[in-house]
Amino acid sequence: MNRPPAPDWPAHLRVVLLSGVSGSGKSIALNALEDAGYYCVDNLPPQLVDELLKAATEAGHTRVAIAMDVRSVESLGLLPELAQRLRSRCDLHFIYLDCGTDTLVQRFSETRRAHPLTARGVKSLAPDQPLPVSAPALIEAIELERELLAPVARLGLHIDTSGLRPAQLRAWVRQAVGVGAAQLTLLFESFAFKRGVALDADFVFDVRMLPNPHYDPLLRGMTGRDEPVAAFLRTQASVMRMLGDISTFLDTWLPAMAEDQRSYVVVAIGCTGGQHRSVFLTEELGRYFGRRYSVLVRHRELDAGATIGTIQLPGGAT
Repeated sequence: MNRPPAPDWPAHLRVVLLSGVSGSGKSIALNALEDAGYYCVDNLPPQLVDELLKAATEAGHTRVAIAMDVRSVESLGLLPELAQRLRSRCDLHFIYLDCGTDTLVQRFSETRRAHPLTARGVKSLAPDQPLPVSAPALIEAIELERELLAPVARLGLHIDTSGLRPAQLRAWVRQAVGVGAAQLTLLFESFAFKRGVALDADFVFDVRMLPNPHYDPLLRGMTGRDEPVAAFLRTQASVMRMLGDISTFLDTWLPAMAEDQRSYVVVAIGCTGGQHRSVFLTEELGRYFGRRYSVLVRHRELDAGATIGTIQLPGGAT
C-alpha cells in the first residue's frame, strides 16, 4: 500500500510529543506548554496526528503539543515511526515523563483516581473483568504500563518526576522545548546522592570522592555557581582531572550516539548534597560542550529551591 503524500506543513512548525506513565505529571507539563503558547491536545491516537497538525496549521498555529499515553495502547506501536517522520519535517521535541512506583502509588492514593489500566481492564491481567482498585492491582498495572511504553520511552528526553515539585517540572519542560532543532541535545544535570540517584540519566558520574567545599565555613553556604567555590575547585588537581576524564569520554562517544539518531543525551553528575562539586562540574561541562552542541543545564536540588537552570545553545548563547 502506498503511503499518502506528506502534509505540506510550514517549515517553522514546532511540535512537542508528550508521553509517559500515568501519574507522572503529563497534565502539568501540557498545561505548562499551553501557557507558553502551544496549541495542546490530550490523549490523541498517533494515527490522527497528521490530521490534527494540518488543521492546526491551517488555523494559524505554529506550535503544537500532543499528549499520547497508554490510553491509546492499541496504537502505541505507531509512535516510533511517527516520531522519525516528524523529525524530518518539523522542529520536533519528544518528552517522556517517568516516576518511581512508590511515588505513583502515593499519588494515586492521594487523588483517589483509578489507574487507566485498572479502570478499563487489560486482558493480560484480567481476562474477564476490570482489575479491582487495590494496591497490588495498582502496582501490577503500573508495571504493565512500563512494559507497554518501553519502546516509547527511548524516543526522546526522559524526565523522572519522582522528586520534582509541579513548578520545577513546568520550568524543566519549558526549558526543554526552548532549544531549537538539533541533531543532538545534551542535558547536564547535577543531583544529590542523599536524595536519590538521577533515574532519567543516560550516564551517571559519582564525584563524591572529590574535595568538598562544604567543609570550608566561608564556602559552605555558597553553590558551585559562585566564583569563590569555582575558584577553590579549579585549584584541586583531582577535580580538574575528573572534568577532563568526563569530557574526554563524551568527546569520544557523542559522535557515535548522534549517528545512532539520538536526539537527547542526559549526563548526571552527583555529589553528596548537590550544591558544590556536582554543580560546578555540570556548569563547566555545559560551557565546554555548548560550543558545539545544543546544551541544557539543570540542577535538581538547586532548582527545587526555585533557581532554574540555563539553556545554552551552540556558540555559547544562553
